[in-house]
Amino acid sequence: MEKVHYFKFAVAYADTDIEGVMYHARYIEVAERARSDLSRHIAIPDGDIGFVAREVNIKYMYPLRLNDEFVVESRAVKIGGASMAIEQKFVKDDKVCAIMNITIAYLGGDMRPKAIPDSIISLMA
Repeated sequence: MEKVHYFKFAVAYADTDIEGVMYHARYIEVAERARSDLSRHIAIPDGDIGFVAREVNIKYMYPLRLNDEFVVESRAVKIGGASMAIEQKFVKDDKVCAIMNITIAYLGGDMRPKAIPDSIISLMA
């Protein structure tokens, strides 16, 4: 999959520990903000819940620190019938600081997995 969504972010004081290093859990929150920004362009059919997180895995390579500006690069790496795997790279100055892989499931209004609508697949693929 080649479509990439870019989300800019800067580490604030509230994102860091006493040494000014971004908390490990903040990566999940920032990644969610990036996916939320991406989803503003996706129309979820009336009655459907949409995407929910199913599994998350993060690999940290280099710490992000107070005032660091970086970009979260999000791309769908696999689209299944009712789920999608997304890779999100945290990139500062062309250096990958962390990689998060998340599997999201698409749910209908009954809270059960449902086939991802073709309109969404065409936007992500």
